[in-house]
Amino acid sequence: MSNDKITAAAGADIYRDTNWAGRLRRLDTVVSTQEEAKLLAEQGAPEGTAVMAEEQTVGRGTRGRRWHSPKGKGVWMSVVLRPDIPLQSTPQLTLLAGVAVCTAIRQLTGVEAGIKWPNDLLARGRKLCGILVEASAGPGGLQYAIAGIGIGANLSEEDYPPELRSIATSLLIEGGMPVDREELAAKVLRELQYHYKLYLAQGLEPISRLWEEMSVTLGRRIRLKTPQGWLEGTAVGLGEDGGLLLREDNGSVTSVCSGEITLI
Repeated sequence: MSNDKITAAAGADIYRDTNWAGRLRRLDTVVSTQEEAKLLAEQGAPEGTAVMAEEQTVGRGTRGRRWHSPKGKGVWMSVVLRPDIPLQSTPQLTLLAGVAVCTAIRQLTGVEAGIKWPNDLLARGRKLCGILVEASAGPGGLQYAIAGIGIGANLSEEDYPPELRSIATSLLIEGGMPVDREELAAKVLRELQYHYKLYLAQGLEPISRLWEEMSVTLGRRIRLKTPQGWLEGTAVGLGEDGGLLLREDNGSVTSVCSGEITLI
């Protein structure tokens, strides 16, 4: 781990209004905050430990995609979680993180972000934030999960490579003014802890209700790529396990827990 600038006191402001025992690691340039957080988790870092970087050289999205994360322009952060849940319930943490980050963005900036299943936040149809939750399993089940959050905060149109300009956006572009990245990170952590504790205390139901209110997927016709092939239909809700409920053209409803969708 290089360019580690943090002290316990320096991370205190980011963690205000939370009671996580985590210690912030504020880094300059890293390959990926996910990898840094995994190293800390393997070393026994407590729940709530967060890694924030000014820049990621190989930021990771889902399915191995690269996440554009230039220096000083966004919130690039990964958080260690240690929930006592079955391993197969790990995808529910993605729904939880989406609700937390969407709430933080809406309340702090006024930008009307919405959640695209399973792990993106959109504004006016363009990608604003990506979430990547990765789990580590051991003999006893889930050992820890790393919730990676990448928010385009202060990127201008010119900060995106040409191939991303039509599909990506930022809070600066959407809101018309720069965002205080420290305040945004603190708000995300507060909302993440609040919704995480709600989930552990009451289960998925209250998270699902909030997710459905913030969704830009439900009610839309979609194409869904699964390991078994393509499905097409209308997204109608979340199942009890957090899977996306897809009503196909023949009227049957399928619950899908992972996959990649295209809004039609």
